[in-house]
Amino acid sequence: MFRGVVRRSKFRHVFGQAVKNEQCYDDIRVSRVTWDSSFCAVNPKFVAIIVEASGGGAFMVLPLQKTGRIDKAYPTVCGHTGPVLDIEWCPHDDHLIASGSEDCTIMIWQIPESGLTASITEPAVTLEGHSKRVGIVSWHPTARNVLLSAGLDNIIFIWNVGTAEPVITLDMHPDMIYSTSWNRDGSLICTACKDKNLRVIDPRKEEVIAEFKAHEGARPMRAVFLANGNIFTTGFSRMSERQLALWNVKSAESIAQHEMDSSNGVLLPFYDADTNLVYLCGKGDCSIRYFEITDEAPYVHYLNTFSTKEPQRGMGFMPKRGLDVSKCEISRFFKLHERKCEPIVMTVPRKSDLYQDDLYPDTAGPEPALEAEEWFEGKNKDPILISLKDGYVPVKNREFKPQRTCLDRPKKNESGITALKGTSLNANSESKLEELVQEIKTLKATVASQDERIANLENQMAKIAV
Repeated sequence: MFRGVVRRSKFRHVFGQAVKNEQCYDDIRVSRVTWDSSFCAVNPKFVAIIVEASGGGAFMVLPLQKTGRIDKAYPTVCGHTGPVLDIEWCPHDDHLIASGSEDCTIMIWQIPESGLTASITEPAVTLEGHSKRVGIVSWHPTARNVLLSAGLDNIIFIWNVGTAEPVITLDMHPDMIYSTSWNRDGSLICTACKDKNLRVIDPRKEEVIAEFKAHEGARPMRAVFLANGNIFTTGFSRMSERQLALWNVKSAESIAQHEMDSSNGVLLPFYDADTNLVYLCGKGDCSIRYFEITDEAPYVHYLNTFSTKEPQRGMGFMPKRGLDVSKCEISRFFKLHERKCEPIVMTVPRKSDLYQDDLYPDTAGPEPALEAEEWFEGKNKDPILISLKDGYVPVKNREFKPQRTCLDRPKKNESGITALKGTSLNANSESKLEELVQEIKTLKATVASQDERIANLENQMAKIAV
């Protein structure tokens, strides 16, 4: 596969290198949940890893510099009552992380500046609305406090995290949603579904603007939006061979499609919009393959493969602003083993010590381009870019303060009882609500009779005055 003449590319000699043992994170009990997420999320300050937890779900948050053996008593984020399935750091706040769980909730957590000193059980916000487990959480790339979630109820919610409201509900998938991806300015999402169809959705219009079959195989597929609006997918053929493909959304046609191998692990794609490189990490594989996407045939160009002896349980991908530009580092992965997390550094060999402008075009910074309300009203903006020439200096994050106004607005459930938005009711709470409703009715009747009595007294006073 991928045969042909050698082509010119500055990324042709990219090579990967695992760090030394003392720079790994050791003695971590990585989650054994059978779910095809990456189990790891990283940003320039922290690495978060979903871990085994008795009686609920938990994940560990470690400052990047805290390497070596991790104590068994190290604090965790452990507020979920079921296993955690997916985590993602907010792109606009390095201390804010979202988690989705088997307990059907999404929780937003505020991590202290210096990391955890004690386990956290109380989230900053709990988002409730899904009726089955939540397997995908994904922050909006340019709007503050906008979060997408997808559950096994086949529904996508888009939340205003600041008000804890599910503003948009997308119920257009007949089966399980395998993956979701925002486009560059967050105006569209693409989804991969168990019905083998790829969908491009305008979430604010709640419309499917393109839908087509991507891979014939029954095993899970993945899809990511590229910077130019095309979509890159990984999946399986009818003969259960792993495939990658590139799609033109407007024509719904395949630009390129390649067979990979016959392994059965799901290929997780990680895309770098600055360099147009795609890295493929298979669950259970020992390798990371990387490709360059260009406008010339065959469009998807194989570059190289990084291999180790140990298979990977999951993988984290560092945002560009967290890389060491002085060493020509163009990507960094955090590979999960059974009991440890191993950083892997990808570099482009250069002799010069000067800043390499061609490797580091301006990249998406942490400042959001829009507020949540602006995006929900229909505005779109590209990410606000920053230069990495002098290295990335973390900005001070403002404290996340959710607005509770939405919780004061009541809604009716099926039985007509008033309930709080996003709150699921059990039998005890329903009976209590009925008591409260009855008491309110009694008070209203009392107020009405008192109003009538006041009116009569005022009439009598008016007659006496005359």
